[in-house]
Amino acid sequence: MKYVLFLGDGMADEPIEALGGRTPLMAAETPNLDRLMQGGHARLGTFRALPEPFPTSSDVANLSVLGHDLATGYCGRGPLEAASQGILLGTNQMAFRCSLVNVSPDGVVQDYSAGQITTPEAVELIEALNAALGSGKVRFAPGVAYRNLLLLTGGEFSPDVSCEKPDDHQGDPYLDNLPKAKTPAGEATAALLRTLMVDSIELLENHPVNRARVAAGKRPANRIWPWSGGRRPAVKRFREMYGKSGAIISAVDVIKGIGAVTDMDVIEVPGATGYIDTHYEGKACAAVRALQDHDFVYIHVEGIDEVSHEGDLEKKIRAIEDFDRRLIGTFLEEFSFSPVSEGVGLKNLALAVLPDHPVPVVRRKHTRTPVPVLFVHPWAKGDSGLLYNELDAPKGSLGLLQGEGVMRTLFEKPAM
Repeated sequence: MKYVLFLGDGMADEPIEALGGRTPLMAAETPNLDRLMQGGHARLGTFRALPEPFPTSSDVANLSVLGHDLATGYCGRGPLEAASQGILLGTNQMAFRCSLVNVSPDGVVQDYSAGQITTPEAVELIEALNAALGSGKVRFAPGVAYRNLLLLTGGEFSPDVSCEKPDDHQGDPYLDNLPKAKTPAGEATAALLRTLMVDSIELLENHPVNRARVAAGKRPANRIWPWSGGRRPAVKRFREMYGKSGAIISAVDVIKGIGAVTDMDVIEVPGATGYIDTHYEGKACAAVRALQDHDFVYIHVEGIDEVSHEGDLEKKIRAIEDFDRRLIGTFLEEFSFSPVSEGVGLKNLALAVLPDHPVPVVRRKHTRTPVPVLFVHPWAKGDSGLLYNELDAPKGSLGLLQGEGVMRTLFEKPAM
């Protein structure tokens, strides 16, 4: 058997009045998901990806989907993104995600992504920050678009700080959401983060990149927002957990970092952007090729999450349709005629489809609502009369899954 998991980041939503009480997933045209549901082997359930007391962030959710024990393995987003870049943290080092955000002249957070700033623009800003504010203890490192890193080195720094998620605070005052210490041990770290955030303002607002963005009618990346910091992760290897080889395909560092620290092969796809203009077909074909020498492939698509945070309903529906047609549809077509199908088409393939968490376009932020999950096993008796969406999934035969539930269900063997 070969196994593939399609992860539509932020795809789940809530019923929307403008859609007649349907969700975007229900309103979207998804012929491939519908075909899978009607094939007689598809089962539905839900999955709790964001358990309390962990943050409502994608690192938590994707680690949950992969079945990791968050109580022992959760490290924060920063160390995972550092691992994606090949940065191995020392024992006295910490890494924080350092987002570039846009704040209005009256101090209100307008855009967690600084208008989807491009990677080349972000690199210039991060390099300028490093030159002005970096030291032997402080280093800024560029990532993808608005997603960058802040690295701290020194025994005085502690992960005992509370940092808000920027995409949870669009419309809120920037200065009301600065980092705070959780314990006395975190005071020095929180104080440094606050200082860096304030000291960066003048540099960013006057930088040529941002002046050019304003002149072009775009939002400037005029603030930094460090968050989700931690130390080197200690998580189990994928093969150790499941006895199978795995590969991961994504455009964003946090997901690639999960692959790196769990010894899954991280496959780069040219044209994968982390937005809705990503190369869906390239990801699908790369996954088929990866299954020739891997048991399992995890295909992550970020763009649905991004437009959900933007509150753009039209783009979200279109992104879901692209996820169905250009990713799932292309994969199924390519797999059927690939060497790995061994002449039996989809009979030796098991697959799962799910979001990592909801991002309702009305709320524009993550929620803890369990997400709909679809499994297709060639030997399974499917759930009849249902479609893959948020309202039908709780009616499915698999019920509510938690912990290792997604992966154990995907890898389960047929009853003899």
